[in-house]
Amino acid sequence: MRAGFSITTDVLVIGGGMAGAWAAIGARRAGASVVLVEKGWLGTSGVTATAGPGHWWVAPADRPAAIAKRLAQSGGLNDPVWMERILETTWESLPTISDVYDFSRDEQGQPRYRALRGPEYMRALRRRLEQIGVTIIDHAPARELLRHADGSIGGARGIRHPGGTDWQVESGAVVLATGGTSFRSHLLGSHNNTGDGYLMAAEAGAQLSGMEFTSVYCIAPARTTLTRSMSFAFATYYDEAGQVLPIGGPDITRPLAAALLQGPVFADLARTPADIRAQVPTISPNFLLPFRRWGIDPYTQKFEVTLHGEGTIRGIGGIAVEDRDCGAGVPGLFVAGDAATRELVAGAISGGGNINSAWALSSGQWAGAGAARFAARSTRRSGAQGIGGAGLHPAGGPQIDAPAILAQVQDAMLSYDKALFRDGVRLRASLAVLDQAWSVLAGSDLRELAAMTASARWSLLASITRAESRGIHQREDHPQPDPALARRIRVHGLDRPIAAPEPERQAA
Repeated sequence: MRAGFSITTDVLVIGGGMAGAWAAIGARRAGASVVLVEKGWLGTSGVTATAGPGHWWVAPADRPAAIAKRLAQSGGLNDPVWMERILETTWESLPTISDVYDFSRDEQGQPRYRALRGPEYMRALRRRLEQIGVTIIDHAPARELLRHADGSIGGARGIRHPGGTDWQVESGAVVLATGGTSFRSHLLGSHNNTGDGYLMAAEAGAQLSGMEFTSVYCIAPARTTLTRSMSFAFATYYDEAGQVLPIGGPDITRPLAAALLQGPVFADLARTPADIRAQVPTISPNFLLPFRRWGIDPYTQKFEVTLHGEGTIRGIGGIAVEDRDCGAGVPGLFVAGDAATRELVAGAISGGGNINSAWALSSGQWAGAGAARFAARSTRRSGAQGIGGAGLHPAGGPQIDAPAILAQVQDAMLSYDKALFRDGVRLRASLAVLDQAWSVLAGSDLRELAAMTASARWSLLASITRAESRGIHQREDHPQPDPALARRIRVHGLDRPIAAPEPERQAA
């Protein structure tokens, strides 16, 4: 190793977003020593820190109706037991941070637990971790897991910035809370989310699930990363000639994408009620900033819009959850937040902000506590070896055109005509291109690009296997749901990945 550091701990948490922070809390409360490594800086890195995250915050008496409503919408892939679990854990957990986070209050003076201010929320979670003795190591991306000869996971290693020195943490268990990936789509806060956890888990032998549910997009003013979309509920859309486009209703993604394939699309927010306009600076304080820079009043003037792909961040897929502790099916490996599949609670449609946030908070604590219990049963803290492959061991040879491969990944996963308007011919063509890219990356030092390419290949293969339309996965050549596919699609493997429906639905 290059001069760096080596640490031994009970539980290693990889990822410092909302799920990772709650995982560290869960592990520490269960009595474990905890080290958390974060690619960026815990408090500003990730999609929570740039948003106003809501939570699925439902009073006990209202939960049966909320669960029934979600079950009716979600394509038959979610589980009411898990939904009840996240509702209860969220209900119990948010009030416990009131000493480090100043909740706003309603007209009766009661705390508003449902919606939080992302930057303050993440700073509050950092303060909590510091209070309870979690070791936080910022700017330290993990690059590979460590595994013992018996197959159990025993830590990870990576690099520390600035300088690129090596680090290694040997542990009794690992929680992957590395987030999903938007394939560098310019979704606000997602630049560090490149699917690293998916690749590390697959190298350890874990499976992925729900990777076909990735066609989620968020509207934004063109040439910005600003994906705060609430105000667009009142938008009117126009083509380049100024003609009003018939785009409206609860889901504008497909009609807007179809219009964007024909040319530039513009919008104004003239229909926004006055009381909503007055609240925007408080609810979404950064929403108006680009318009002010441009000298545009979005309530009276038109501006160009686009759609940013959200991939597996507001999509559903991720590492398969194999037990109530959010174990990944590999001894000593646990998973939380967007790194995990959210099918158990979201089904075949996006978990949006509220269900995804509640899942991150809840799965983080379950995974952290589960990892602590696993570590307590094991005295092994040394001797594990690195298992990373693609993107870690350059073989020499011709220089790899990394921008060209990233463009291929984005074309497959973000282009409206391929990722949103899907059919088998285009999916297979994209997969063939990325299979070739993977063969090149296997002998490279481009770890993040390898992770994004692997994630895209799993998504494409799962999309091919689900030869039907269900939830946010819509096939132009199979426009109806197939009752035989009311099951989750599992994917595993690296060089020759395999996808297949589960033989039967898994019990909670």
